[in-house]
Amino acid sequence: MWIGWLEFDLLLGDVHSLKAKRSVIRPLIAELQRRFAVSAAETGSQELHRRAAVGVSSVSADRAHVVEVLDAAERLVAARPEMELLSVRRGLRRSTDD
Repeated sequence: MWIGWLEFDLLLGDVHSLKAKRSVIRPLIAELQRRFAVSAAETGSQELHRRAAVGVSSVSADRAHVVEVLDAAERLVAARPEMELLSVRRGLRRSTDD
């Protein structure tokens, strides 16, 4: 079994409140889950209205499939005009790795 994850550090555009931040982040998380069948959640910077950390994870029997899903998820986030992708951390492990 292969487990892969991404951690996005995002700078949000014209957002001036935590409520406005939620209106940008929730649709992004929902789209990631719907399009790629991944687990996704806001994982940090909840108290900051212009920054967000979003985590995505995928599990598959096939390494290539996990990499393909993570690459597509990263492209989707990078293409969103309402946010700037500051950085991405990626992890990939096999369940038998120590």
